[in-house]
Amino acid sequence: MTASRLITGPTYAEMLDPERIAPDLRRRALAAARQDPLDPLNLFNISWKDETGRIRHEVLPRGLTGVDCPIVVLYGRDFPTGSHKVGATYSVLIEKAITGEVDPARHTLVWPSTGNYGIGGAWVGCRMRFDSVVILPEEMSRERFELIRGYGARLELTPGCESNVKEIYDKCHELRRAHPERIRVMNQFEEFANYRFHYFVTGNTIVELARRLAAEGVGRGVVSAFVSAMGSAGTIAAGDRLKQEWPGRHRIVGLEPIQCPTLFANGYGGHDIQGIGDKHVTWIHHVANLDALMCIDDLECKLGLQALVEEPGQEALARGFGVPEDQARRLSGLFGISGVCNVLGAIKTARFYGLGRDDLVVTVLTDAIDRYRSVLASLSECFGPMGRAAAEKRIEGIFHRQRLDWILEGTRLNRERWHNLKYFTWVEQQGKTVEELNAQRRPEYWEERQAEVARIDRLIEAYRAAGGQPEGGRR
Repeated sequence: MTASRLITGPTYAEMLDPERIAPDLRRRALAAARQDPLDPLNLFNISWKDETGRIRHEVLPRGLTGVDCPIVVLYGRDFPTGSHKVGATYSVLIEKAITGEVDPARHTLVWPSTGNYGIGGAWVGCRMRFDSVVILPEEMSRERFELIRGYGARLELTPGCESNVKEIYDKCHELRRAHPERIRVMNQFEEFANYRFHYFVTGNTIVELARRLAAEGVGRGVVSAFVSAMGSAGTIAAGDRLKQEWPGRHRIVGLEPIQCPTLFANGYGGHDIQGIGDKHVTWIHHVANLDALMCIDDLECKLGLQALVEEPGQEALARGFGVPEDQARRLSGLFGISGVCNVLGAIKTARFYGLGRDDLVVTVLTDAIDRYRSVLASLSECFGPMGRAAAEKRIEGIFHRQRLDWILEGTRLNRERWHNLKYFTWVEQQGKTVEELNAQRRPEYWEERQAEVARIDRLIEAYRAAGGQPEGGRR
């Protein structure tokens, strides 16, 4: 590998706690965030914490959720690229680059995605001087395509929508067969760096947040449930860390679209909760840790998003449901479609388990409204403009009256079924062995992959000590 050409970013420990970054480097990175979002120094802004050390979160008002249990969201809007998925893409790339598996002088990176991972791959790959290609279904939002091209990557579009992942895999195989020496596929669905980012960075951030909130009178310092929809199933890995922190006191709840209930019912179909429901069980999903599976309607997610971000909805929250006006405005800039899905799942979780004021449910808002304006325009064309009365009905009907249907608990038999579904994608199609699949039944398998965080951090630190210092300035 041509070490002098490798641009590095933070360690896992520095992403968890940016105060570990050298002060001058941290100062320059924060300046780059304001002055030049394409500067590679922004790699050091990949964190859930802002420049003051505050964890980016919002305690949702009861006027929105309709439940007594506090529901808290971590929001990804302020990460580089506007989504926390950039943390997963950076982690996948830095692990491969620091171990010599990929070289910017020799390799083209292929990022298979249905949205935010591809956007993150375009941003990270090009900032680290790699030629990058993003594979994306052709029916995704227009804003996604524009962002990817703007970050300097090329697009390969495949047939279908969010749930057409096999077509993405087929395109990966096609590119790799054509140029086996050059193409390296950065597969978020199987790369454990994706799992590690959320297990270590997101998971430990939530542990810290629970303690901070308890000091403010929110919850008891324990997260009763972590709720996350599954796309690559990276984010839900945070729950594995939380179960270790609070054994026997924490639940992990996964979400799927009703229109594509893969784990729920071996189902299939197209849907429009962009970023989740990719019609297979991913290799990095620790399904044996899943306590419940719930399905959410994609149309409710889109209509709910419109109620949160458009002015009539903000007026309805403030005047009809007692949400402070400044909070209603703030919430309007934090949500995307999958974020609404996660909150609906969190509401469902609180109601299903009978959680109360002393409990705490945490979920994640992956991205924000900036990449869904075209979706809302289509909704207005279909249903007409949303007035305040319609917004109030949506808040009551979609959020306050979220139904307790489409729920499957994580019994021993259901967990076995979810594990067995991996066979069809990963052994029959993607070249894994039955022995590898069976190994995932052992808790030690997952613990070994969690422990890799420390080894990767040592490699990054050793590279720096040998003279591979972080670089700034546009490339």
